[in-house]
Amino acid sequence: MNEMYFTEEHNLFRESLKDFLQKEVVPHIEEWEESGKIDKSIWPKFGEMGFFGLMTPEAYSGLGLDLFYTVIFLEELQKINSGGFAAAMWAHQYLAMTYLNKLANDEQKKAYLEPSVLGNKIGCLGVSEPFGGSDVAAMRTTAEKKGDTYIVNGSKTFITNGVYGDYIILAAKTDKDAGHKGISMFVVDRYAKGVTASKLNKLGWRASDTAELAFDNVEVPASNLLGVENEGFGYIMEAFALERLVMGINAHARAEYALDYALQYMSEREAFGRSIDQFQALRHRLVDLYSDMLVCKQFNYATVAQMEKGVYVVKEATISKLKSTKMADEVIYNCLQFLGGYGYIEDYPMARLMRDSRLGPIGGGTSEILKEILAKIIVDKKEYKKRS
Repeated sequence: MNEMYFTEEHNLFRESLKDFLQKEVVPHIEEWEESGKIDKSIWPKFGEMGFFGLMTPEAYSGLGLDLFYTVIFLEELQKINSGGFAAAMWAHQYLAMTYLNKLANDEQKKAYLEPSVLGNKIGCLGVSEPFGGSDVAAMRTTAEKKGDTYIVNGSKTFITNGVYGDYIILAAKTDKDAGHKGISMFVVDRYAKGVTASKLNKLGWRASDTAELAFDNVEVPASNLLGVENEGFGYIMEAFALERLVMGINAHARAEYALDYALQYMSEREAFGRSIDQFQALRHRLVDLYSDMLVCKQFNYATVAQMEKGVYVVKEATISKLKSTKMADEVIYNCLQFLGGYGYIEDYPMARLMRDSRLGPIGGGTSEILKEILAKIIVDKKEYKKRS
């Protein structure tokens, strides 16, 4: 089936990425997990290899490649057992840089996008708020126009790369009385006067920095407005399709990694004179889990193929995240059980995998919110159309 989606060039890219991760990242994972801080020197190394420019045009130092290179990038990041490190990398490229690729003008792209491709600037996306969660339209952060600047006040939370990053793609209300029609997008320097970050202490994703950001009369040049004023809600909704598909791909990849590890362990672990992969209850359970993973994986690949053709896959991407993240949690929970007592030991990968995986049904829109979005599409026949 993979031959339908991946060419020889894709496969060579996968091998080069695997080699790079084993050489430059894996030796440092334990240190970064322990400290909760990724050494900034790794970012330019990713940039030098072109890994941050997969979706960026060559004019801005990118590679302009198809979406299956993104699939490979995401899958291999999940297989080094640090959801936090993976999140820092993909949040930079597929949250922050997505808006720069789509909305930024030439001047903004030279100032922010090109350095992001090269790994010289790290980006984050500021949408979620302490009182809003998944309700984007209820955001309270404001950007008031005064002359040639906007004055930003408010707060954001659950912001990956928000502590150590260099810029924020920020959503703020430019018309407080217009509801979702009064939101605009800005690029804001992380270390601008009035911007402060508090690091959040998370259950999983320990290597990544996740922040609560506060904005106190922050002056943002009007030239840092992204796209059209008051059109931000539409931009966010479109970007959600990619974000949710990214999280669906991440989920099937970490589930596959867990199954591969568990199968290897079970083939070597003996009980009552035989390897535990020969016990019917365990082998049949593993087959069920593998089948669930493969169904999600193939659905995700088919959805990527549709997105690559320009189809607005809001329904499919939402299903991808909803079903794949639930599947990954179940797979990893059971794979931990296959390891018995060793599954509960930090020296083995399953404990971290389970903590990291648990964010899947929460981040990027909770499963409960996704079900309501799907209900509007399926039950209420609501149509979500791509912006022209």
